[in-house]
Amino acid sequence: MADKDTPQEVAHKFIEKLKSSPFVMIGLTDGAHSEPMTAQIDDDQPNVLFFFAGRDNRIAKGGDAMAQFVGKGHDFFACMAGTVSQMNDRTQIDKLWNNQVEAWFPGGKEDPNLTLLRFDIDSAELWETDISLTGRVKMLFGGTITSSESSSHAVVDSIG
Repeated sequence: MADKDTPQEVAHKFIEKLKSSPFVMIGLTDGAHSEPMTAQIDDDQPNVLFFFAGRDNRIAKGGDAMAQFVGKGHDFFACMAGTVSQMNDRTQIDKLWNNQVEAWFPGGKEDPNLTLLRFDIDSAELWETDISLTGRVKMLFGGTITSSESSSHAVVDSIG
């Protein structure tokens, strides 16, 4: 197995995984439950995820938040901490707007319930489950997997 990836390489893989399956569970750290939302990524703004939401959404009031991500193939996991705030900048809304978002807001970009939320990521833990064939066989039969047969893990202050 190759050497472990650097934290920056793991962070880059995370962004690629998120682009292919942009769904995260996100919630404020105020005790309310997290909910699934579709992340919008602006390559010009690293360490930020955007979400189109209703003004009455439970995270729309903003504050400290946590978000979790699981890759489509359950081969990548992320837990991110940061701050949610409203960012109703028309230029940013135009840049991120797409058909999927439009389906949720029948009034389009002028929908009175529409708000754009910004999640500034302060820190993240990222795991890539890159288990070797030998490690997979050991898992199947209850064996112990060594670190050289397992995965990459990175703790980063930002994901960019």
